[in-house]
Amino acid sequence: MKKTYTGSCHCGAVRYEADIDLGEGTFKCNCSICSKTRNWLTTVKPQDFRLIEGETALQDYQFGIKRIHHLFCRHCGIHSFGWGDLPELGGKVYAVNVNCLDNVDPAELVSAPVTYVDGQNDNWSAPPLEIRHL
Repeated sequence: MKKTYTGSCHCGAVRYEADIDLGEGTFKCNCSICSKTRNWLTTVKPQDFRLIEGETALQDYQFGIKRIHHLFCRHCGIHSFGWGDLPELGGKVYAVNVNCLDNVDPAELVSAPVTYVDGQNDNWSAPPLEIRHL
């Protein structure tokens, strides 16, 4: 069941709301940026995401084929969410870092299913060979 969560960066300059069903799953990826930032993500459709504050505080970083906007706060550097227009996911989606949800109960995170994806090898339908470090 969807629940409205609030999320933010570390300094609070970027704040958002997102309607998320953590029971539908989360994911961790082994690509270079997800590994280095220790991202733990869930995706939401545009109608379920609302940026409340901080649009001017966001910096956009893209790499590779530049399909995903890796956003971070220019003040504190935290990657609280990003977005991409990905046909394989039905168009535009937001990737919310569940570690940046302010009102999530740790029990909700413990029970949220996690899928591991091999972004390092662009093999999104299979887990990487090693996941313990993710």
